[in-house]
Amino acid sequence: MSKIVSVLFISMDGVVEEPAWTGPYWNDDHGKFQAGQLSQSRALLLGRVTYDGMSQAWPAMEKAGEDVGVMNSIPKYVASTTLKEPTWNATVIDGDVAEAVTKLKAEDGKDILVYGSGDLVNYLIEHDLLDELKLFLHPVVVGRGKRLFPDGLGARAWRLAGTHTFDSGAIVLDYRPAGPVG
Repeated sequence: MSKIVSVLFISMDGVVEEPAWTGPYWNDDHGKFQAGQLSQSRALLLGRVTYDGMSQAWPAMEKAGEDVGVMNSIPKYVASTTLKEPTWNATVIDGDVAEAVTKLKAEDGKDILVYGSGDLVNYLIEHDLLDELKLFLHPVVVGRGKRLFPDGLGARAWRLAGTHTFDSGAIVLDYRPAGPVG
């Protein structure tokens, strides 16, 4: 059985949108961490907006290194009702996302990694399909933008399973679902 693992860049004020603000904190250790996440994964699960951005940027980096080759070749599943002609080794999930993800999880193998895709992450949480939530917390207050958890998302408890601190001041907080609150 595979796990669904989300890795999200997040600011101190909870913003997950347009993570250009992470650039000043990026270094080789961050790259090694991300390469490790990718090496433990058999596929990516993405929302449409994240897919659009990544599918335009990553193929252009083909000569940048081994990790880029892995990123470009790994299978991708995109939750979208509007994407009609996927590229970049992608398959569209345009029907019942919960059912499709449940089938993907039932397959043996490595993890299925979710990058970005805040709306999809919330959907996975609501349907009890997310196994790990790795918040890549950056020491910056962005001030505006889309927050990870919208109003109305049901209360859920999380257990801290580990941390990883970077010299840049960024930290990864690795959480696992811990059941209902209270």
